[in-house]
Amino acid sequence: PALFMENARKGSIVSRANSIGSTSASSVPNTDDEDSDYHQEPYKESYKDRRRRAHTQAEQKRRDAIKKGYDDLQAIVPTCEQQDFSIGSQKLSKAIVLQKTIDYIQFLHKEKKKQEEEVSTLRKDVMALKIMKVNYEQIVKAHQDNPNEGKNQVSDEVKFNVFQGIMDSLFQSFNASISVTSFQELSACVFSWIEEHCKPQTLRDVVIGVLHQVKSQLY
Repeated sequence: PALFMENARKGSIVSRANSIGSTSASSVPNTDDEDSDYHQEPYKESYKDRRRRAHTQAEQKRRDAIKKGYDDLQAIVPTCEQQDFSIGSQKLSKAIVLQKTIDYIQFLHKEKKKQEEEVSTLRKDVMALKIMKVNYEQIVKAHQDNPNEGKNQVSDEVKFNVFQGIMDSLFQSFNASISVTSFQELSACVFSWIEEHCKPQTLRDVVIGVLHQVKSQLY
């Protein structure tokens, strides 16, 4: 009877232990399913995190590039350099940097056009000087080939005397015929003087008379 009671007690303990183990096992979730969900969910979150991180990095690079561009413009464009000795260097807003850059580019275009016009004018002057140089070289060469050619030419003094005589004669008739009382009267007198004293035949007679006068003075 004692052995039977001992075996019965042990069997009761084992039975209760199995019952407790079964209840505990049923209350615990399936470890295989949990492991599967545990590994799958972090993979989705990690992919989203990677996309979010890549987007954030790309956006940061874009902002850095824009900031560097504005900084470069402010450093390159002379009108963007603002110096205030009381507060130090003042950073301009992006809108002001862009406007000053546009103004400076327009200024450079105008300066370029002005320089191109000056270069064109200088090229024309150089071309004219080259033509004059060639002509003078031809004159010098002709004089060297015929050194006695210019001995019988009229001097500059005689030419000036002839010119002075013609102008004096014309001025005498002009002074006698022109009235300067009003601009209207002056205009009318000028046209009348030209029609009367500047005819080809009249000018021819004046020139011949001056030449005879100069000839008599020389000889």
